[in-house]
Amino acid sequence: MTAGLTILFRDECLIAVDKPSGLAVHRGWAREHDVAMVRLRDQIGAHVFPVHRLDRATSGVLLFALSAETAGRVCQSFAAGMVEKTYLALVRGVPPEEILVDHPLPPGEDPHAPRVSAQTRVLRREVFGRYSLVEALPLTGRLHQVRRHLKHISCPLIGDVNYGKGEHNRLFREHHGLHRLFLHATRLRLPHPDRLGQLDISSPLPAQLAAVLQALRKGA
Repeated sequence: MTAGLTILFRDECLIAVDKPSGLAVHRGWAREHDVAMVRLRDQIGAHVFPVHRLDRATSGVLLFALSAETAGRVCQSFAAGMVEKTYLALVRGVPPEEILVDHPLPPGEDPHAPRVSAQTRVLRREVFGRYSLVEALPLTGRLHQVRRHLKHISCPLIGDVNYGKGEHNRLFREHHGLHRLFLHATRLRLPHPDRLGQLDISSPLPAQLAAVLQALRKGA
């Protein structure tokens, strides 16, 4: 029996959960039966409709609509740039205190597809020698955008087997027991689709990632 997902927010229109690393959002992005959409549907006994995606390896705030109509309205907010997404990431290197990464990317999985505009705001939060904790706020929604943009500024994500550096990933596996991507969706802010006001949904950093930061702060 699969474990239930932690519910961060729920009303008559929307439900947000804390997605664990390693779980795909939708069957369209994975062949296995156990995906977040199916797990949540079974957990609450109602159909749910994904309105955005998180990479399988990324944890954090994941939002679903409870009807197709609501999903359409929320997707319009995403498309209009009205949704603010915030990620915490541990990277190799020390980026500027604040930088806007403006670097076009392929819109999907085909690396040869024409590139489209992609922007991510990166804020440096802490430095641990040759590593940094950053906040990443993607202003567009391209596939693997945060991971690709951090690589573009020579600050690859720790634990990223696609865009990171193997030697640093191995170091964190051996010294900190980190066997996942250090990327967590900490916050999602968006207009409520059915009433005035903003939704502001947050997810705490998972214990495994928090333990890595605690060790780095102690110089371990």
